[in-house]
Amino acid sequence: MRTLLTIFLFSVCLPAFSQQADKLIQKGNEYYKKKEFDKAESEYKKTITVEPSASAAKFNLGNALYKQNKPEEAIQQFGDAAGEAVKPELKSKAYYNKGVTLSSQKKPEESIESYKNALRQNPDDKEARENLQKALLELKKKNPSKPKQDDTKKKKQQQQQSMNSKEANQRLQLLAQKEKEIQQRMQNEKEKTGTSHSKDW
Repeated sequence: MRTLLTIFLFSVCLPAFSQQADKLIQKGNEYYKKKEFDKAESEYKKTITVEPSASAAKFNLGNALYKQNKPEEAIQQFGDAAGEAVKPELKSKAYYNKGVTLSSQKKPEESIESYKNALRQNPDDKEARENLQKALLELKKKNPSKPKQDDTKKKKQQQQQSMNSKEANQRLQLLAQKEKEIQQRMQNEKEKTGTSHSKDW
């Protein structure tokens, strides 16, 4: 599924006592714009160390990780940002980006949930709606009408079992018939030998 990752380089916008965190995130944003994603990652991590509740830094860190092809770490950061964000806009974008990253990892079930969460925060998000539709289609392709396949498999197994039991019954009947025939032959032979003994002079 081809979708663009929405990039929103949020600033922390925290009170004056967190000026250090704000400077760090701004520095990270500058590196990000220059496509120096590893340096941006480092600055965002420093921001989170200084201000652990800086959900914007976690969001931006997720973007930097995504750009470095570190999807699992990016998913973690987007999830954290979405969980901790106060502003619905940031929450929505974090869920959206998490969904995009999950889609790129061929995880439609999880991406569907992320897109739904994004839409819960921002029902007007057209990109989230489109990606949700794509993820639903992807899931259908991944699991094409499985119940029908299961039903046909079960029916075949039941038919085989019933055929096997029929075959087994037929074989038992044949064996029983053969036993009867053998017993009759033996009886007949006994009678023949028995009569010859009785005729013994």
